[in-house]
Amino acid sequence: MPHAIHQIVAGYQRGDAISNNAMLIRSILRGWGCASEIFCERNRTSPEQRHDARDLDSLAASCRPDDIAILHLSIGCRANLLFPSLPCRKVILYHNVTPPEYFTKLNPSIAAHLAEGRRQVAALAGSAELNLADSGFNARELVTAGYHDIGVLPLMVDLRRAHQDVSPSFLDRFSDGVVNVLFVGRVVPNKRHDELLRVFHAFQHTVEPRSRLLVVGSYHGTEVYHTLLLGAVHTLELQRVVFTGTVSQAELNACYRSASLFLCMSEHEGFCAPLLEAMHHDLPVLAVASAAVPETMNGAGILFEERNPALIAETMGQVVRDETLRNAVVQRQRRRLEAYLSRDLDSELKAALAPVLKHRE
Repeated sequence: MPHAIHQIVAGYQRGDAISNNAMLIRSILRGWGCASEIFCERNRTSPEQRHDARDLDSLAASCRPDDIAILHLSIGCRANLLFPSLPCRKVILYHNVTPPEYFTKLNPSIAAHLAEGRRQVAALAGSAELNLADSGFNARELVTAGYHDIGVLPLMVDLRRAHQDVSPSFLDRFSDGVVNVLFVGRVVPNKRHDELLRVFHAFQHTVEPRSRLLVVGSYHGTEVYHTLLLGAVHTLELQRVVFTGTVSQAELNACYRSASLFLCMSEHEGFCAPLLEAMHHDLPVLAVASAAVPETMNGAGILFEERNPALIAETMGQVVRDETLRNAVVQRQRRRLEAYLSRDLDSELKAALAPVLKHRE
């Protein structure tokens, strides 16, 4: 076993799926007896997490030739440029970089950043001994970018947070007998909040007038898109549409608990951890079968091949009103979640890293 297996992340903050994934991996690695730290650029580490991460600039001096560095490849950043020159053995774990085309008109700066990220992904092909992706969808993207022999290590999602505190104010606010339709994810164009509103329009105007759409997620950096969505809410004459912005874990838990179903219209997802969170809260999940969504759902929930607002809205109504159907969907989701939670993460990680671990031995 190597003396140390360190991880590099593009950003490190509480509640972020990749950050949480890195923390879980670090816990496993330390259980193996390895020294293991998470490295991130100082200005990309949230203040409350700086005690838990090391400065990226100290990584090279911390590496021995037989150590391993795992790069969580997720966006363009300086860490990607540093990675090939590290004096140790290297592993890439790819989490996807959103195609820049989604942002070209709304935020050219973000689009340019994502385009640079995609260029960096291509430039890193051949820089690591081992290439991994957290979904088959992401693995196929790496193949397109020129990578070979890619292993799949599904995202490790820490669902224990769902058992933490629940915000009483949020729970009271949204537990008023109205049917709550929930989506959780950053307010960004690839997640297709515009289509979310169109489906909710069909639902509220033709199926369930006493309904509310809860959109949970940050719109920092995509304020223009958020403004356009608010305009669509007005144009479509929608009632009770709530954009919460960034929320605490307790507030997020309250949103899940007060919701009647989870609706995902996203078009580009590398994994989509909120789908598992929704299943954990026994929320029926309805989603469009795009990108990695079918892989994450793995036969659970209700998936749509077509983006047909009327059909999806009618199905939402059936799930809300038909207790037998709702229970059948939830039971299937529980089986999917049980399979996910019964994963032997220690063995999975050891198998995924076997090519570099065996070489060391």
